[in-house]
Amino acid sequence: MNALTLVFAALCIFAIGYRFYGIFFVRTVLGVKPERATPAVKMADGVDYVKTNKFVLFGHHFAAIAAAGPLLGPVLAAQFGYMPGALWILIGCVLAGAVHDSVVLFASVRHKGQSLAYIATQEIGKLTGSVASVAVLFILILTLAGLSLAVVNAMFSSPWGTFTVFATIPIALLMGVYLHVWRDGDVAGASIIGVVLLVLAILAGPHVVANPTLSAWFTLSRNNIALTIPVYGFVASVLPVWLLLCPRDYLSTYLKIGTIAMLAIGIFWVRPDLLMPATTQFINGGGPIIPGPVFPFLLITIACGALSGFHAIIGSGTTPKMISSEDDILFVGYGAMLTEGFVAIMALIAACVMVPADYFAINAAPAAFEKLGMAVVNLPDLSAAVGEKLQGRPGGAVSLAVGMAQIFSAIPFMKGLMGYWYHFAIMFEAVFILTAVDTGTRVGRFFLQEMIGHVIPRFAEKRWWPGIIITSAIFTLSWGYLVYTGDISTIWPLFGMSNQLLAAVGLIIGTTLIIRMNKARYAWMTAVPGLAMVCVTMWAGYLQIFNNYLPKNLYLLATLAACVMALMAVVIVGSIRRWMHLLSVAKPQPDAYGEPVLEVVPE
Repeated sequence: MNALTLVFAALCIFAIGYRFYGIFFVRTVLGVKPERATPAVKMADGVDYVKTNKFVLFGHHFAAIAAAGPLLGPVLAAQFGYMPGALWILIGCVLAGAVHDSVVLFASVRHKGQSLAYIATQEIGKLTGSVASVAVLFILILTLAGLSLAVVNAMFSSPWGTFTVFATIPIALLMGVYLHVWRDGDVAGASIIGVVLLVLAILAGPHVVANPTLSAWFTLSRNNIALTIPVYGFVASVLPVWLLLCPRDYLSTYLKIGTIAMLAIGIFWVRPDLLMPATTQFINGGGPIIPGPVFPFLLITIACGALSGFHAIIGSGTTPKMISSEDDILFVGYGAMLTEGFVAIMALIAACVMVPADYFAINAAPAAFEKLGMAVVNLPDLSAAVGEKLQGRPGGAVSLAVGMAQIFSAIPFMKGLMGYWYHFAIMFEAVFILTAVDTGTRVGRFFLQEMIGHVIPRFAEKRWWPGIIITSAIFTLSWGYLVYTGDISTIWPLFGMSNQLLAAVGLIIGTTLIIRMNKARYAWMTAVPGLAMVCVTMWAGYLQIFNNYLPKNLYLLATLAACVMALMAVVIVGSIRRWMHLLSVAKPQPDAYGEPVLEVVPE
């Protein structure tokens, strides 16, 4: 199959999905009201609740949700062939992922921009909300640790990538000051400044590598990177959202979308064939990268590219506090998820245009690859071209960079630049992931403030600086410790399972909201994918515990997986009981805005 066919199929399906399914779900099922004031307007404080241009907010939201999942997940899932991953991304993104992101964002906007746990408390019950708080906080710590470890592995001993990533911080600060102090609301001017400086930083990368002094400054060890990333997360959590986090994410979006657009153009120009078969012999299990069968492990390996619970944390964290109109939920919530789905398709293509033996040689451990009986084809030449040893570097990041570099360097006037494009791709991956880390840390601070605020009310005050600093420090230290001491091979599988289970819970809570709004006839749009993911994820968790963790004596991981499943089971049972209660209500009543609902709940 030619890669160009898959690109056109993705563009058509996502465009049709947005035009028909997305508009119907957001405007008819959710019933957004553009005239209804959002939390960014009603609760504006200049720190967290800030009315934001929808294009800037799209950039922030997309940058925050688009982390390692749409890049690394499809690459790892290529073990099963290109067809299973492509089908899950295309179908899951339109019918599950974008629906999930939209309903969670809508629910948070209707509940003062509060967290998913708070929404569960109001829509389902206090016990369910309390359990959800613990589960979400636990999952968020695992998520940020896994994402940060991916950044550490991509950036350490890479002066070019490290310099460019670090350069985005002062550029974002300049954009924030320009946009909110010097030229209030001048998005075009801030964008031009940011893009020009970002391009200059990227072009300066090779010169940094060539200069011994500068190269030494930006050649950091793994431990140094592992310490630097939590420090950045703490700073991004404490500073006003308009000063660093939002402009940096908006700036990073230009790099993210620009690179993916370049990759799409490269595919159009080169028209490479997908050398990976539609399905491989590993669909029934026994693969060197993913140990289980294609179903259910495909659905937890490709997380953010099709459906992701981490998006619920962002959709009920920073984004609802900045959205200026409910009508923007379609563009920001549904649209950003479809964009991420296209990113996932690009990552899948980049992996599948490689010779299968070379792909497995990079992503499998040397001992596991040797058992396959395959012989590498282009890998020695590729290693020589990029100047690094590529074989036996699992995790997906290296093979993705190699696949992207192959496509770019195949363009006639790009020949001979394989090494340049490889290091550019590594830097691109680090920036892609890091923007989710800063936003996730800020959201984690919100969670902690809410939870501690029930015991010490002063912590619930969003503008009380001692509370902001203390909760930011506690949360950052929690995931930072795992980054410094942990390993991605032990944390990532647990994150994948818990992340998708959280997505299922987000859909189920959204179903509860839709039923309460007297729209039970549409509840299947969230209930079907939500309940399906509950079954799939619980099954995957069971297989991981009994087929992977316990046989390897990984008792801590087995215990953590069981705890996450038990906590989420409580939330799911509570939600279904709430459905039964709401469906027994005979007559709707008007809420404070005059809209008919089955039960009035506080915002």
